[in-house]
Amino acid sequence: MVFVVYVAPNYTENALRFIEKLAALPDARLGLISQEPIEWLSPALQSRIVSFQRVESVFDIAQLLPAAKGLKERQGAIHRIIGAVEQVQMPVAQVREELGIEGMDVETMLNFRDKSRMKDLLRTAGLPCAKHSLAADVAEALHFAEEVGLPLVVKPPDGAAAQSTFKVNSIDELAAVLSQGPPSPEKPLLLEEFITGTEHSFDAYSRNGQHLFYTISNYYPTPLEVLQEPWIQWQVVLPREVEAPEYDDIRAAAFRTLDVLGMQTAMSHMEWFRRKDGSIAISEVAARPPGAQFTTLISRANDFDSITAWARLMIFGEFTPPTRQYAAGAAYLRAQGQGKVISVSGLDAVNREIGHLFTDVKIPKIGQDKAPTYEGEGFIILRHPDTAVVKEALELIVSKVQVRLG
Repeated sequence: MVFVVYVAPNYTENALRFIEKLAALPDARLGLISQEPIEWLSPALQSRIVSFQRVESVFDIAQLLPAAKGLKERQGAIHRIIGAVEQVQMPVAQVREELGIEGMDVETMLNFRDKSRMKDLLRTAGLPCAKHSLAADVAEALHFAEEVGLPLVVKPPDGAAAQSTFKVNSIDELAAVLSQGPPSPEKPLLLEEFITGTEHSFDAYSRNGQHLFYTISNYYPTPLEVLQEPWIQWQVVLPREVEAPEYDDIRAAAFRTLDVLGMQTAMSHMEWFRRKDGSIAISEVAARPPGAQFTTLISRANDFDSITAWARLMIFGEFTPPTRQYAAGAAYLRAQGQGKVISVSGLDAVNREIGHLFTDVKIPKIGQDKAPTYEGEGFIILRHPDTAVVKEALELIVSKVQVRLG
């Protein structure tokens, strides 16, 4: 029976889903490295973890490597070490190299984590992506703004989930962002052309360089717009018809992008745009499962367990493509105002009308704190064989359900 180590910074709701799925695998022993004590897990889950190591920071290779070595000394050779959080991918790759564990190496991982390097590779290969510049000082940032024009997107080159990402519409706004954290050679900033159009994702399962299965999602509106407008309740739709001709261009570009970046065996999350003129542009690619309930959406749309499928792919190289059966969608219930949740209205009416479509529901709780991300305080996930039915149902939810803070 193989010994697998999972790296989880904290026991978030999403992290617990991954830990539980890994712990349930009948043909693997699970080790866990986390920043939080194992006692915070349920007794039932604790009993299925054969070895545990706590560290102050899983992102620090100087701590993660000794922790992995400690688990190896207690349990024997580590067959795989994996994680689902974007920021642990590089230290996990470093541990793989140090201990001779199979999986994505550091050089390849850099293609996914360093967004400037990623775009250089894509542009050299003739793949469409936004114009960009890695600015090591304020002068370089201002020069790029003058050369490309405004608006621009400013973010760290190794960011994730729109964290520390800003849209700047003027030189004054750019100067304000730069003054908050001036770029330096040690900590540069990535500046990108702001693309006007619709935003999407392309989530794929790959094994030994072959891309076995994928889904496409459509964002309504883009995450950056949601961040800038606190009243917007975000929607994501996974259409059923991903083999349709309208997706021929992104399908070809996405597979080639994964090849250029060196994707072998993993699940990947690619964000891309369709410009107003119909052309596409690759935004960025992560070599890990998507967040924001996307694994649930993928599971519901294809009627399979996407997390267990990822785990068996990563550990055993096994993957059986599911049959596309449904379109799926999520409405993210985002509160209005400041403070704590004081009311949730409209749910009863929505449930009466379209409740038969619901698969997963998280209702914001009275007294709950405002969520720190654009995903909001709760969500409703639904599915139907007809994509149009899913889209109309999501529109109904966001028009009628209101979460208020006070």
